[in-house]
Amino acid sequence: MTDDDQKQRMAQLEAKIDAAKKAKQPETRADADYSGGELAWRMVIEMVSGLGIGFGIGYGLDSLFGTLPIFLVLFTLLGLVAGVKVMLRSAQQAQEKQTAAEATDKDERD
Repeated sequence: MTDDDQKQRMAQLEAKIDAAKKAKQPETRADADYSGGELAWRMVIEMVSGLGIGFGIGYGLDSLFGTLPIFLVLFTLLGLVAGVKVMLRSAQQAQEKQTAAEATDKDERD
């Protein structure tokens, strides 16, 4: 065998290996990170935790100072605002990931 013949056979072997690897790889999905249900549960948990923390702080301050439930209402509303803010940030991140994945898929097809 000559060196050229060996190089040619080696190139053919590498091409076959690459083709076999590509055939075994599953296609990547745009929603591989989070499904809709997982994202929805994450948002619900963020909202409830914000409300719970605000409620707990407000109740604790009202108990400490012996006041009417003014701190309870105030901090519950602040917890609601914080929960909504975190929930919207999560939705924005999920949208950015989906947009980036779709752009990547479009570039690969072109």
